[in-house]
Amino acid sequence: MNEIFSRIEHSRTADDVVLQIEGLILEGVLSSGDRLPGERELSRQFDVSRPILRDALKNLETRGLLSTRHGGGTHVADVIGQVFARPVTELFATHRKAASDYLEYRREIEGIAAEYAARRATPDDLALLDRIVVRMRDAHPSGDMVAEAAIDVEFHQAVGECAHNIMLMHTLRSCYRLLSEGVLQNRILVYDLPNASASLLDQHLAIHRAVRDGDPAAARRAAMDHITYVEHAMAKAERTGDWQRVARLRLKQRT
Repeated sequence: MNEIFSRIEHSRTADDVVLQIEGLILEGVLSSGDRLPGERELSRQFDVSRPILRDALKNLETRGLLSTRHGGGTHVADVIGQVFARPVTELFATHRKAASDYLEYRREIEGIAAEYAARRATPDDLALLDRIVVRMRDAHPSGDMVAEAAIDVEFHQAVGECAHNIMLMHTLRSCYRLLSEGVLQNRILVYDLPNASASLLDQHLAIHRAVRDGDPAAARRAAMDHITYVEHAMAKAERTGDWQRVARLRLKQRT
């Protein structure tokens, strides 16, 4: 991990270390599962004694923000995943209305995030977004639906980070967790529809272009149009899947 921790000034107490790590988690610099440097390196970066550092880490672990794995170091706890507890994610996976409501909600919140991103993205934000878009373009010809879907999530998460709104960022991250864990399975099927992959790439590029150009209205419109397309494509993929299932059963029955 690069040196993201900075030297503690003034009093150099455990509270100062706690506040800095809290801020990095809150701002999304540190994400769930990220491993912190070892004790020696961390105390060097903070420029505090090891007893002070230990007190700070113990405080954060007691509050559920960090977790220590035996022989595996200290990691950021899965604080975002707790927004949707396991029983809730299972309901999302088995009830169609939940998936529909999920996309309706995302259409609005992604529109706001893209609008804010166009207003607030820094040069470093745009550099990260540019790198993701390059990888997205490179992945497109491969036809690897899983890889494209993974970069899709990464792109939207980066746009949310560009918005520089803590509530937006963490709400969106919790939404994307449902995608990365495969709760909404039909999303992968969308990439298998004719011309869908190319259409999705064009939509992502439109969002990227609007954010890069600092056009809030265009960014919001592009993000909302994209989710509307996904909504319709998922419904079509579901219908197509049902048709294929029924046709297969008919063929089997009549063979």
